[in-house]
Order: sequence, then structure tokens, then C-alpha cells
Amino acid sequence: MKRSIHYLILLATIGLVNHLFADNYGTLIFEDTFERTESQELKNEPGNEWTTSSEKTAKGHKEVDLRDGHVYLYTHAEANHATSFRHAFDFQDGTLGLRFMFDDPDDELTLNFADLELKSVWAGHLFKITIGTSKVDITDQKTGIMDLEIREARKSNSMTKAQEKDLKTKSKSFPHKLNTGDWHQAYATVKGAKITCSIDGKVVGVFKSEGFAHETKRLLRLLVPRNAHVDDVKIWQKR
Repeated sequence: MKRSIHYLILLATIGLVNHLFADNYGTLIFEDTFERTESQELKNEPGNEWTTSSEKTAKGHKEVDLRDGHVYLYTHAEANHATSFRHAFDFQDGTLGLRFMFDDPDDELTLNFADLELKSVWAGHLFKITIGTSKVDITDQKTGIMDLEIREARKSNSMTKAQEKDLKTKSKSFPHKLNTGDWHQAYATVKGAKITCSIDGKVVGVFKSEGFAHETKRLLRLLVPRNAHVDDVKIWQKR
């Protein structure tokens, strides 16, 4: 009886913590635990309104596999681009949370935020947080490498000294070691022109750049150049 009471108290405490935690991030607008199965194993069938780039970049080969209550993302050998696993959402400020696991030291996962309605940047790119096993990179793409003027100047090798100097301020790296074969919890919070990234309960990096304050973030792309396991994706809207 005593053990049962303690167990119920523990469950109540966990529920309260989760409730307070969610309130801190705002309103939960999307959640996916990937507790479903596919009807076949030849093509991507992610479900829950996720889309992928595989038809365009991997000749239609499967690159998204639902496995035992999580999703395994990988880039096919014939692909010409990292696999892109995408879901629409809408916030100005908010938080993305997910669990992830790497199998290999060279694996990485990029959290790419976009607005396809913004025509001054390539493919809607706003910013990205790239998580690897040794560091985390946070990059402002809207006012950096994906700005169409800067992108064209880079392609034509016509960057000015001022552009080159400014571009160096658009990204920052934060050393951070991760174990392969273990699940990790990541959160990326956007508040105005500031992004805060935390992993396993520890703040890994905080970076400020004007592109982060873009009015509307409309699309999440999970980009995986090699392999990554992902689970429990949640998106909170603060405003």
C-alpha cells in the first residue's frame, strides 16, 4: 500500500512539472510521438502531415522509417542532398523540443526554421541549429548566407570585404560533447532576436542575430546528412 501511494505521488509530481514546463514555453501547438506503423517499407510514409524531400532529392527512395515508436532519418546513397523531414507550424516566438540519438560520431541533426513566403532568401531559410557530437552551431541564414544578394555574391566570388566581415557575425559555434547510442533531449527557444539551445537540461548556446526575429516562422525542416533517430517532437507557441 505504501509503495502504491508513493508511486501515485511520483506520477502527480511528474504531471505537475510537465504542466509547469509547458506553461513556461507557451501553448503546445504540435506534438508527435511516432506511435504508429507504416503500411509498406518501400516509400516514405511518415504520417501526421509530415512531408519529405525524398521524391526530389533521393529519386523517391525511402529515407524516413518509423521504428518502435520513433522515426529513423537517413540520407540514401543516391541522394544529392541531406534528407529533409518537414512540418508546417506558425509562430513568431516559441520553442521546439525533441529527443534524438546518433549512431555514429559523424552524425548530426539540423533544426532548420523557414518561411517559404519570404522571397528575399533562398528556399525560405531563416536560421538553423545544427547539433553534432562535438558542437552546436547556431546560424542566422536570413541576413547571412541565404540572403539572395549575399548568396549570389558568394557564388560569383564577388563578396565585398564588408560583406565578408558581416557574414562572420551570423554564426556561432558552441563546443558540446554527446555520446552516441544514447537518447538526448534538446530544446531550441526563439525569443525576439535571441535563440537559446539546451541539451539534456543544460544551456549549450545562446546567440543573438537580427534574422531570428523574423515575424513568422512557418516551417520546420529536420535535416539529416547521415543518420539520426528522432522522437517526441513538440512545438510551443509563445506569440
